[in-house]
Amino acid sequence: MRFEVWAPQAGRVTLHCGGATRALERDPERAGWWAGEAEAEDGTRYGFALDGGPVLPDPRSRRQPDGPDGQSAVVDHGRHAWRAAWPGRGLPGAVLYELHVGTYTREGTLDAAAERLEHLVELGVSHVELMPLCPFPGRHGWGYEGVSLWAVHEPYGGPAALKRFVDRAHELGLGVVLDVVHNHLGPSGNHLPAFGPYFTDTHHTPWGSAVNLDAPGSDEVRAYLIGSALAWLRDYRIDGLRLDAVHALHDTRALHFLEELSRAVDALAAEVDRPLFLIAESDLADPRLITPRAENGLGVHAQWNDDFHHALHTALTGESQGYYEDFARAPFAALAKTLTSGFFHDGTYSTFRGRRHGRPLDRSRVSAHRLLGYSQTHDQVGNRAQGDRLSASLSPGLLACAATLVLTAPFTPMLFMGEEWAAGTPWQFFTDHTDPDLAEAVRRGRRREFAAHGWAEEDVPDPQDPATRDRSCLDWSEPEREPHARVLAWYRELVALRRGQPDLSDPDLCDVKVTYDEDARWLAFRRGDVRVAVNLAKEPSHIPLGLRNARVLAAWEPVQPPDEDGMVTVPGESCVVLTQE
Repeated sequence: MRFEVWAPQAGRVTLHCGGATRALERDPERAGWWAGEAEAEDGTRYGFALDGGPVLPDPRSRRQPDGPDGQSAVVDHGRHAWRAAWPGRGLPGAVLYELHVGTYTREGTLDAAAERLEHLVELGVSHVELMPLCPFPGRHGWGYEGVSLWAVHEPYGGPAALKRFVDRAHELGLGVVLDVVHNHLGPSGNHLPAFGPYFTDTHHTPWGSAVNLDAPGSDEVRAYLIGSALAWLRDYRIDGLRLDAVHALHDTRALHFLEELSRAVDALAAEVDRPLFLIAESDLADPRLITPRAENGLGVHAQWNDDFHHALHTALTGESQGYYEDFARAPFAALAKTLTSGFFHDGTYSTFRGRRHGRPLDRSRVSAHRLLGYSQTHDQVGNRAQGDRLSASLSPGLLACAATLVLTAPFTPMLFMGEEWAAGTPWQFFTDHTDPDLAEAVRRGRRREFAAHGWAEEDVPDPQDPATRDRSCLDWSEPEREPHARVLAWYRELVALRRGQPDLSDPDLCDVKVTYDEDARWLAFRRGDVRVAVNLAKEPSHIPLGLRNARVLAAWEPVQPPDEDGMVTVPGESCVVLTQE
């Protein structure tokens, strides 16, 4: 088997493989690369020693059976016999479901999660979006401090378990999206700096030195990240990737990293003859991100739309701290703007940032399916002091209104695991750092962060306490009892309605017409022949829909069709979807 590694600063590289050692030779065709052959098979342990130093895992390791600091293991991808003949499933018309493997079930493994996929089929979603799977220290964590960007966290089941999960999802008709982190790597178990200039001090991020995308040596770093992305799509048959915090990818080169990545993904899609896509997380409100490359954009296929979330959250909760301040002044107006224009910040002044922010999105050219809409995500729940979901403070009726707005809006909907039954469990920030100093620094930092917002230290869960993770696991007995069962039935009805009504899957933002009353706390919008009305007030609201002959498609509480004046009466904290007869 051939082994190779990029180590441009090393004077000598030794391969330690299966108990034997051998010196690698410089590759005359590729500067900085070392290569050689050794006897190995699936599961063989190996690592590299640089200039007589300790044996380190392979930067391109496909498996880390003993964790980030242990030796790598060979993975023979050809050993897995794929069961499902999978043509792929693209993003247009999709409904996504964000899932964290470590808390979706109490067992916290990919195999256990696969046993619960029938629930998602019954719910009606099209894709399951897995939070990051790369190895990280300890057993439990969110996954955003991963290392070894080509490997799968061993406590989740490793590479073989991910293939079994994807195979089962595809058998059930579900696409699989994987969250990947290119903007930083975990501080613990990160051995990349020993091999080469993977990081640069030219730029800085909230997590320290930036990944080197534009400094000397960045050609190989970019190839490393793109190679990792393509490996997930090719070797594991993943359908799409969610790119974490792309605004932290600092790149001054003429060909931006994201454009290079999107080009490579589109080329692979043509090669394997199935749709593949990229979804970015970005707070820039810049439509160039999701504009096709042929139109001088970066070519990313979609992005999370936090503007829609923030407007919806402030309308539901009245919260106004931090970045919610810009939306809380007139939340229904903000919600109306996002429903019709995509972004709220499109060059407007942002009090939170102290400057103008964003750029207008051309509604006539950008399909709304390129924006993901949601009421909850791992970020928006887990980064609260106590990880409280909307269900901790809102009535079932308001939760139904939130679901209605997400699932009937023009955007690609995304749900966060458990929200479909108003889960009573929180989803808190938890870690399992094996370095005691790092564990204490994270614990103190978390408490200090929320103390600045008025929280008592004792009210902020200890991330290192195993009970914090345990509290965050879904309770699968909840969907069988009220009020959870009723909320779940409503989500299923809405997802089915979205699939059954062509107007609800129409991604034309220009066709969305919105009316609202800020003081009365109601909002209604039109999508073709479909009308949607939500009343967030406690008292009934009389909402003008402008049509007389209409049929109720779905209602949280009983609603009569509009009267002769085109007025519909919606009970307090309730919602209705109608169609013109």
